[in-house]
Amino acid sequence: MIYLDNAATTRVAPEVLEAMTPFLRDEYGNPSSVYALAGRSAAALQQARQAVADYIGARSDEIVFTGGGSEADNLAIRGTMGKVGDGHMITSPIEHHAVLHTCRALQDEGFELTIVPVDRHGLVDPDEVRKALRPDTRLVTVMHSNNEVGTIQPIAEIAAIAREAGAKLHTDAVQSLGKAPLDVAELGVDMAAFSAHKLHGPKGVGALYVRKGFRPQPQILGGSQESRLRAGTENVPGIVAFGRAVELAAEVGAEAITRMRAQRDRLIDGVMAAIPEVIVSGHPERRLPNIASFLFRYIEGEGILLSLDMRDIAGSSGSACTSGSLDPSHVLLSMGYSHEVAHGSLRLSLSRYTTDEEIDTVLEVLPPIIQRLRDMSPLYPGR
Repeated sequence: MIYLDNAATTRVAPEVLEAMTPFLRDEYGNPSSVYALAGRSAAALQQARQAVADYIGARSDEIVFTGGGSEADNLAIRGTMGKVGDGHMITSPIEHHAVLHTCRALQDEGFELTIVPVDRHGLVDPDEVRKALRPDTRLVTVMHSNNEVGTIQPIAEIAAIAREAGAKLHTDAVQSLGKAPLDVAELGVDMAAFSAHKLHGPKGVGALYVRKGFRPQPQILGGSQESRLRAGTENVPGIVAFGRAVELAAEVGAEAITRMRAQRDRLIDGVMAAIPEVIVSGHPERRLPNIASFLFRYIEGEGILLSLDMRDIAGSSGSACTSGSLDPSHVLLSMGYSHEVAHGSLRLSLSRYTTDEEIDTVLEVLPPIIQRLRDMSPLYPGR
């Protein structure tokens, strides 16, 4: 199979599986206990915490491990806004649903919400954030990069504006980890969410960076784990795997990013040259190196995906989290595309395991698929 849905999830790297296996089998101690078996788990936990911290330019005590990126987003947003239904927050319309749905739920609980617009490329204008700020604004949450079209946001500028107003800045950086420069000090963010399974680690483990000196309210209560910000016995095998995945990204990062960017550009150029009536969505320059997002006029993305699947090629139409929905992508609609055009979306996302031969195969297979679907479409003027 040619797997080009790496923005949805990635294969676990062999080195990552090897690192976590002992903690599934032999090193099963609870890191909160005091005997030697537990001590080895605690040491492995700290090593992984340090690896994640080093990779994003943070301190190890600023890393809180969670059950995934969505939980990290919830801890950041709900933990900052608190439990009293007054106060104001700002977000964008193209956020992952882990952010949007959480903000909407808080709005229902009495908090006030402003959603600033994006342009045709999916880019937030920092001045729109500045205009939306109020004296009671507690939180600005804008994703670092978009999971559907790959647009990278001007987070450092937005963070500086939020800081001047006394608001906290949270960014969902799940898609960016390992694919774009991420230094939390340079960005000036207060919180940033990450997930292991977007980085050739396992599912079910993530992390929230929380700047030293700020303490969101915990959302899971119980024990004193994770600096009392996330109760529950830590997922030691998953966290060890997360740490190893980050170490691997640091080792191969620059080379892998260069290769993915070249493959992505060749994929985009090939599709544009072979297929008429196609739009490349997302920012032309400020974009992740591994995401190619297309809009094919007159057809629906579901038909494209099924046709590709018959050729053992995996892609996506919109985000994997909402692939069961018949509605077009909220991201594309927020960028100004019509329902008709947005329905024809195809996202092909690469990883460091993607080969040039796989790109060649896609460029051979995709054009006749698009033409066949258009020939069957009552909307296609060339029919």
